[in-house]
Amino acid sequence: MLANDFISWLLIYLPSCSIGLTLLLALLLDKFLGEARQYHYLVGFGWLAQQCEKRLNIYTQSKADNNSQVLVFNNKNAALGALSWALLVLPLPLLYFFYLNDLVWYWQILCDASVLYLAIGLNSLHQHAMQVYKPLNVNNLTEARHFTGYLVSRETSTLTPDEMSRATVESMLENGHDSVIASMIYFIIGGAPLVIFHRFANTLDAMWGYRTLQFNSFGFASARLDDLLGFFSAKVCTLLYAMQSKTFKVFTKALKNSASQGNQYKSHNGGWVMAAGATVMNIKLGGSASYHGKLVESVTLGCGNKIEIEDIPNSVLLVKRAAILLTLIVMLLTFMWLY
Repeated sequence: MLANDFISWLLIYLPSCSIGLTLLLALLLDKFLGEARQYHYLVGFGWLAQQCEKRLNIYTQSKADNNSQVLVFNNKNAALGALSWALLVLPLPLLYFFYLNDLVWYWQILCDASVLYLAIGLNSLHQHAMQVYKPLNVNNLTEARHFTGYLVSRETSTLTPDEMSRATVESMLENGHDSVIASMIYFIIGGAPLVIFHRFANTLDAMWGYRTLQFNSFGFASARLDDLLGFFSAKVCTLLYAMQSKTFKVFTKALKNSASQGNQYKSHNGGWVMAAGATVMNIKLGGSASYHGKLVESVTLGCGNKIEIEDIPNSVLLVKRAAILLTLIVMLLTFMWLY
């Protein structure tokens, strides 16, 4: 009798906890399976994006433009970039919404968790961070610079150990939002279709969202739409980072720095999450870096000590805790709603 009652309770309770269970299952799949070693969907999507850009990007570079680096906005090319964005981003989420969004609850959890697992890449973040951290620990600067180049678009050939540590930590905190927390947030809001939508949009921003002669016009829509999509999730990620503060004083300082420093950073969303993460870690980020041959000076993010090599694994741990914290909050709110 008790066994039957328990089974009946599970059949009623579990479907109502589908969001929390999906988040938990996706994190477990990511932990134990890691990133797909072959046929990763983003590799195929990136190839499609490259082919589309080659055919539709009509930017022109005169010799004078190349020498002066003058960026001219072309409305037609911007429209073609927006069209390319729509052709690449919209079809798969719409197909998922209409054909795979009304399954039996347990199949829906498994299907959605598989999509979310492929999107979050938390294990992948850890692996990329360790590819820089390990050679830095043995002073193998050549290898560390090589793998730092996988994480950032800045020039890495002359970076010092501290500069590589800074670049890696910044990448972990920002990509912790872009690929992990944002994907989880958008699943909570709109399920797997919105996860796919956001992940594709974010990938196109990483490929096209640069202020260069090639992408200034064509990548305009990709950059602006990614900023818009990341606005809300970045604020949630900022809060999740700040909640890991050891004291309430540090918590409030993290939020204040996010608002004051993050709004001055070149990327609003990235500035907020990095400022919060750096404050909690008691370090300073930002400073000068070379992008596409141009030296860019960034505002200081966070406060505290000079960055060190050991801050690399600490930044990954901050992202992991934020993901776990979000999952626990969702489960707690679901339990409170049911009872």
